[in-house]
Amino acid sequence: MLKSKNTLFILSAVLVFSLLLSGMVSAQETTFLSIATGGTSGTYYPIGGAIAKVLNENIDDMNASAQSTGASVTNTRLIYNQEVELAILQNDIASYAVNGERQFEGNQVNNMSGIASLYPEVIQIIVRNDAGIKSIADLKGKSVAVGAPGSGAEANANQILNFFGLTYDDIQEDYLSFGEAASRLKNRQIDAAFLTAGIPTAAVMDVAATQDITLLNFSDEDIASLNESYPYLTGVTVPAGTYNGLDNDIQTVALKAILVAESSLSEEVVYNITKAIFENRDTLIAAHDRARDITLEGAKSGMTVELHPGAQKYYDEVK
Repeated sequence: MLKSKNTLFILSAVLVFSLLLSGMVSAQETTFLSIATGGTSGTYYPIGGAIAKVLNENIDDMNASAQSTGASVTNTRLIYNQEVELAILQNDIASYAVNGERQFEGNQVNNMSGIASLYPEVIQIIVRNDAGIKSIADLKGKSVAVGAPGSGAEANANQILNFFGLTYDDIQEDYLSFGEAASRLKNRQIDAAFLTAGIPTAAVMDVAATQDITLLNFSDEDIASLNESYPYLTGVTVPAGTYNGLDNDIQTVALKAILVAESSLSEEVVYNITKAIFENRDTLIAAHDRARDITLEGAKSGMTVELHPGAQKYYDEVK
């Protein structure tokens, strides 16, 4: 009887150990991914959330989540410090990072790989109609939101102001996220705001619903000169009607939002990520209309960092 009890105890112990081991193995096989995006009132955040949803629903043992951040520059540093696995950022900031230029001089980012170009990011300079601002030069002496610290929008604001002969010394600069800038515009606490995002941008729609606004227009000559100085900036039209009260087409400049990975992610994981994104575009489009621009045909257009081998493997298969 004692022998039988000992045998039963041993079998039970083995069973419990096996179950525990099985649970540990299962946990070890789960891939956890953080996707660095941007402020909740921009385009990165809903797109990043939709990508996380697609990955979780279409890749076994995947646990992905979107993380709200200060956007491009911050996201690049999060990748560099291996604090996130995926990030959305502007292609100009990505180029500066991998080449150790501008704000990344002396801090070259060598662990960033490309997955896909996503959509055009439009530089929008939003002004209150009653602020008396008709051109970049009119921003002098005005209160201007230049973007959140560490954002691509702030980098673009700096570039454009400098291009037109202005610096932060000439304006009352305010480092605000898209949502914060929208709130200050609605309350007439600032006169203008720089935003770089896919259109329509939720923050701008929010302001336009209660406030008469317009976007500053760039001439053909301005766009040509900006493109010569900053090759990533290309001319784009914001169609009339994009926002409430925007009665005329507006010419401005845009660059590309890209999805990047921390380079140590395995080829298999990044292959599965790339495949899931392009084979489930409908889910992305349902989250934000800008996802219509995420196409296989444009997946490598504007990509300014070397593709991750996993992404390249997928593109080689479907070409």
